[in-house]
Amino acid sequence: MYPSNTFKILSLMIHGFAIMQTTMGGDPDILTDFIAPEGTNINGSFFTFTGMRVLLTQETPPPTFHVLKASRAEFPALDGQSVSYAVLEFPTGSVNPPHVHPRASELLFVVQGSLQVGFVDTNNKLFTQSLQTGDLFIFPKGLVHFQFNSDSKNYAFAISAFGSASAGLVSLPNTLFNTTIDDNILALSFKTDVATIQTLKKAFSP
Repeated sequence: MYPSNTFKILSLMIHGFAIMQTTMGGDPDILTDFIAPEGTNINGSFFTFTGMRVLLTQETPPPTFHVLKASRAEFPALDGQSVSYAVLEFPTGSVNPPHVHPRASELLFVVQGSLQVGFVDTNNKLFTQSLQTGDLFIFPKGLVHFQFNSDSKNYAFAISAFGSASAGLVSLPNTLFNTTIDDNILALSFKTDVATIQTLKKAFSP
């Protein structure tokens, strides 16, 4: 079942308290109360982000994995505030592929459904967990991690808080197979042949 409007609003409020923990040791401190682009008319609207309202009006979940961000790029008032949000929507069987946030840790809160999550540390040890509604999980800064809705019947919905206004994103599949890295280098790195690499690249071409 798709989450009710009331449940979504309550979830966002609860997660607001958790987000405070991620602001510790984030972006460099600023020497002013806030940062605003020159010439910007500063009033309450500058500090307000309305992009999440779509969550309260859409009738059904998206057909594929979808992320709705509130980072410095979408919400300029976050500049210098060491905090940002992302809403993650997981249809059945969908995955947020292995990726890295180079500038922030991620605190994930499962609002609805269940998720299989994991990250790999610098010793190549994999840490995984099955999360249920109401659970939180921390992905340490700069480590490869993923989320997967293995439930074949139920949608999953989660919110992530980041300790940076611009956490950054490096998607490993996209970075490796949708760039101009030489096929021979990739073949040697993955101990396979060029034909296999070229087949993988086709799946990521526009």
